Amino acid sequence: MAEVHEISELSRLEDFIALAKGGKEVQMSIEVKKQIVTQKVHPDETEEMRSEIDMYLLIGDYAFKVGGEVKKVSKIYVAGAVGEPLNAARQNIHIANARLKMDYVRLREAHIIFEEVYF
Repeated sequence: MAEVHEISELSRLEDFIALAKGGKEVQMSIEVKKQIVTQKVHPDETEEMRSEIDMYLLIGDYAFKVGGEVKKVSKIYVAGAVGEPLNAARQNIHIANARLKMDYVRLREAHIIFEEVYF
């Protein structure tokens, strides 16, 4: 099992869940955000096809505290296209929140202390 000074090597939610299940006290906070990125695509044979598409990512930025050390972990919950129809955007938020809720269940089962936040 990882010692407190080794948390810098941990990089996934599963790592901190295992640490908490192993008896370590783990506290967590999360910030959810929407990040815009530009995705390069292969242009089609027509000039009307753009070579870049603006996308968004719904991301959970976790901060895990074990002992006196804090480790940050980010997880992408969904990706979508900027300018997509409103129904698609709402559906993506619903999917991201459902995935986030599943992670919250796993974190709570490991007795990790945190406050739930949603997109």
